[in-house]
Amino acid sequence: MHTLSRSVRSLGVAAVAALLLVACADDDTIAIGSADFDESEIVASMYAAVLEDAGYDVDRRFLFGPRETYFAALEDGDLDLVPEYAGTAVEFLTGGAGEATADTGETVARLRELVAEEGLVALEPAEAENKNTFVVTRETADEYGLSAVSDLEPVGGDLVLGGPPECPERPLCLIGLQEVYGIEFADFQPLDAGGAVTIGALDGGDVDVALLFTTEPAIAANDWVALEDDGGLQPAENIIPVIREDALDDDVAELLDAIAARLTTEEISALNAQVREEGADPQDVAEDWLRDQGLL
Repeated sequence: MHTLSRSVRSLGVAAVAALLLVACADDDTIAIGSADFDESEIVASMYAAVLEDAGYDVDRRFLFGPRETYFAALEDGDLDLVPEYAGTAVEFLTGGAGEATADTGETVARLRELVAEEGLVALEPAEAENKNTFVVTRETADEYGLSAVSDLEPVGGDLVLGGPPECPERPLCLIGLQEVYGIEFADFQPLDAGGAVTIGALDGGDVDVALLFTTEPAIAANDWVALEDDGGLQPAENIIPVIREDALDDDVAELLDAIAARLTTEEISALNAQVREEGADPQDVAEDWLRDQGLL
């Protein structure tokens, strides 16, 4: 009986040791999240693939939810790494105080200050940005000589703007167009937030100017013109990794920085098109891009 007890106790010690080893392994795993849309999953998949290829254990927790959900998980340690958008993240963390600017350097510097308070680090931003852009068809651009948002000021009275229903009350939409650019449109048509309804309305001629997002594949596919925001109305929205400080080392930073150095707005738009229009898997699209870039 005494021998059996010792065996049981030994088994118990072994089991506890095994559990501790599992716990240590879990501590060494980098949990990567994404917001609940394709583009975020594509970029998070890039992060996961390069880290796995370098030998890191990765827990893919994609389509985690909206910013309120995944940022709380970052702060609590349930997630270690997410792709973010610089300007929107600044505004989220400051309660919409208007601190994000069109200058990438300024906006990223402010983001770094804010996330540092939560034990987080914002690494190098990509050139790729997903932000509001005002778009016209090639025909409208040629007819009115449009290449920048400021070009709309003298002709806005002939044009109809389409955008999300809240556009008239938003500083980055109709209010900003009036205050920053002095543009008064003939009419405003409430549509959706840069989605299929807005795309269809611009394509069908129901609106002349549409609020879309810079990484929307339909812009390139239709040879539409995204007007330059020459008045700096829209804040910088560069894609940027935000990671918990305790999950970061020099190798992780180098791997993620290499992605940022190669990712452009045009490329993420093309990757979005593969997912949305061709039905490709976001993780496959991400890994194919990484191989093309020599990162896998």
